[in-house]
Amino acid sequence: MKVTIIGYGKMGKSLERLLKNTEHEIVAISDGKHSNELVSKLAKADVAIDFTTPETAYGNIMTCVMKKVPIVSGTTGWLDKYDEVVKAVIKEDASFFYASNFSIGVNIFYQLNKYLAQLMNNFPNYDVMLEEIHHTIKKDFPSGTALTIAEDILSKIDRKNGWESNTIGEMDKLSVYSKRIGKVFGAHEVQYHNSIDVIKLSHEAFGREGFAIGAISAAEWLIGKKGVYGMNEMLSISGN
Repeated sequence: MKVTIIGYGKMGKSLERLLKNTEHEIVAISDGKHSNELVSKLAKADVAIDFTTPETAYGNIMTCVMKKVPIVSGTTGWLDKYDEVVKAVIKEDASFFYASNFSIGVNIFYQLNKYLAQLMNNFPNYDVMLEEIHHTIKKDFPSGTALTIAEDILSKIDRKNGWESNTIGEMDKLSVYSKRIGKVFGAHEVQYHNSIDVIKLSHEAFGREGFAIGAISAAEWLIGKKGVYGMNEMLSISGN
């Protein structure tokens, strides 16, 4: 496949390095900051992969949708406009794949998190909290992965009806703590605790390679499809 990489930060460079060791071809690399420049770099692409910023991701995705170039995005922090993208994809009969985290391990973690939350819904004497740690360069918080984990907990735990960031507030809110430390690639931990014991579910990434491999796999999988997809569909994981 012929790929346009959108965004040339650490993830963009990881994609470039991995793609050069495959049969795939990088036809263009865009910084994702200028729509006119991006349009010209999509001309020969079978698919585009976007890892940019919360400020530019929506525009990059919409440009690909309008040009009917299948687009895979792992950029977080822009999801207030997600529904607009979905409507555009349907209207234009385009192709869009979004994941807050492309790691296979994280997506297994998502399923375990939902199962544990469903189980713990029957034990109201346990409170629940979530902590996420990333490198100091990461701009948005909570992370997209943490938001996915939080929403999945809230969908199963009846005693929680929303989340709060970096604070201990009302008992009916899920506390989500975000830390930015050194060069941590990504660590997420869910805790259920009371005065007797604590149950912990955690995942930590040791590098960006797993994210890049997952994004390339998503790009391969998306070609030839129409619609909006995510990791559940690609991995054939139940959304329950």
